Amino acid sequence: MSWQKAIEQILSEKTGKLVQIKNKVSVGGGSINDAYRLETTAGLFFAKVNSASRYPQMFKKEALGLRLLVQANEISVSEVIGFGETGADAFLVLNYIESAKTTKNFWEDFGTRLAKLHKDTNKLFGLEYDNYIGSLHQNNKQHETWNEFFIQERLEPLAKMAYDDRLLESKDLKILQNFEKRINDIFPVEPPALIHGDLWSGNFMTNSEGSAVIIDPAVYYGHREMDLGMTQLFGGFHSLFYEAYHEEFPLENGWKQRTDFCNLYPLLVHINLFGGSYVGSFRSALRSF
Repeated sequence: MSWQKAIEQILSEKTGKLVQIKNKVSVGGGSINDAYRLETTAGLFFAKVNSASRYPQMFKKEALGLRLLVQANEISVSEVIGFGETGADAFLVLNYIESAKTTKNFWEDFGTRLAKLHKDTNKLFGLEYDNYIGSLHQNNKQHETWNEFFIQERLEPLAKMAYDDRLLESKDLKILQNFEKRINDIFPVEPPALIHGDLWSGNFMTNSEGSAVIIDPAVYYGHREMDLGMTQLFGGFHSLFYEAYHEEFPLENGWKQRTDFCNLYPLLVHINLFGGSYVGSFRSALRSF
């Protein structure tokens, strides 16, 4: 069975009537997936397709993450219609987001809603299952403290991967180890927060109501400053976003200075995914320490 037929079956079961795909149009969906706008007899849907063997359970984990964000009921999220595997393909079907112009208070609303999402907490940092960030496996083994989790599940695995691939040097690892020794003096102690995990400007859209919808998450319960740091990695969001966030859920003093430390993880992700062009940014972040 092709992935198209499998999706038709899912849509038919969900709607209670026979659904057929009339047309599929290739659209932008990230660097690793084939993405399509599906024109069906039941309306428009969005589908992502990839190798089932190369990225085991990637779309299942993404669906679980999206549903976890939906349960928090604080910010708009892509609706999961279904997912599965057929032959060599894995697929994920989502509602199709019709884009529109942003509302006048778009950034304030976005910042407030993210802050409310971050109030969703858990006893432990991490998650009950691993998932992906981009095409990389993301370790989510649970820990009682943020610092343990950040070191053991975020920094060390990806730094070792980059070193083994000769993308980082031994001096980089030594500086990182010095940072890890001082980490208890850096991050303020806060309870675990439900975070998007990969919140850069390419991972939100504007829906037909002019509000933000977050997509492509790499969710876990972490330090909420990780999401704030990621928003600034490639240029930053509007200042009104941060002002509204801070008003709803005030950040500890010095959060802007900690942005570089939060972004050590996404920079390691980019080093391992895209090569040495991000090494300079990683070293700059470490130098700020």
